Order: sequence, then structure tokens, then C-alpha cells
Amino acid sequence: MAISKKIVLIGHFGVGKTSLIRRFVENAFTEDYKVTIGVHISKKNIEIPEEETVSLIIWDLEGQDDIKNTRPSYLLGTNGFIYVFDLSRPVTFENLDSEVTYLKENFPNTPVKVVGNKMDLVNKVYLSDYNDVFKPLVDFYVSAKTGSRVELLFSKLAKELI
Repeated sequence: MAISKKIVLIGHFGVGKTSLIRRFVENAFTEDYKVTIGVHISKKNIEIPEEETVSLIIWDLEGQDDIKNTRPSYLLGTNGFIYVFDLSRPVTFENLDSEVTYLKENFPNTPVKVVGNKMDLVNKVYLSDYNDVFKPLVDFYVSAKTGSRVELLFSKLAKELI
């Protein structure tokens, strides 16, 4: 029997939260952009070797420019957060430090994975230019489009939750 864990993806509009979930759950990607209104919930089981099966209940929240505007009821009972920003759009990571701090202060026992999505759109020089901003905070660089490191992100978080 699987143990259930609620995972909430949070971040600005258009950073690729829905695409990350779709890549992970369905192994699919589409260029069509549809705004998430409210919340969309998906589920996927992960087998953790030599452990248990973890059933991830993944909440895809509508994008917010300020994390404090997120409906508190969406965050209740969260076992893990994935904070997503768009590597190619600086406006989505201008307040990265304060938003991650907000999550960690308000949910002190809940793991937070900080994820730079759309790594397929930037090069290594760009990443090194922003190294001071990213390095201390970012757990993963991923690409929902190519699938690079998406499975690893969710698997590491699931393993951390058991």
C-alpha cells in the first residue's frame, strides 16, 4: 500500500508548473499555454527502491506574483513544496530569496525544492552570470520541454518525505 504525500507547486505565472507536472505524470509536453485557474490536482505513484511506494498528490496552483497572495487553504496539509521559477525570465526570480524564506518560515517542517525551469532556453554562461542569485537557493535546474532532471526532482523529494 502506498503512502500519500501532498506536493504543492508554486511560483509566478508562466514558469512551467503545469508543464513540469505533465512531463512527470504523463511524460508529455505541449507548447500550448493554458493558464491554471485555482488549482489542478494530479497523482502519480513512485516506487522508492528498498522503501515504500509513495503516492504523490500534486497540486498545481495558479501563478502568483507574490506568494503571500496564495490561498492559505491550498497550502494546508502540504508535505513538500516545489517552488518553480523561469530561468529565462528574471522577473520570476527577482524575489526568490524572500519567497523561499516565506515558505520556510511559515512551513518550517516542510521540505522546499527550488527549481529553475526552462534550462533548455539558457546557456552555461547565463547560469554563471546569475550564479550569485541561484547558487545558495536552487536545488535543481530542469526542463519540462526536454524532460531533463524532472523525474529526478520528484523522486528526490518523494524519498525525502518517507
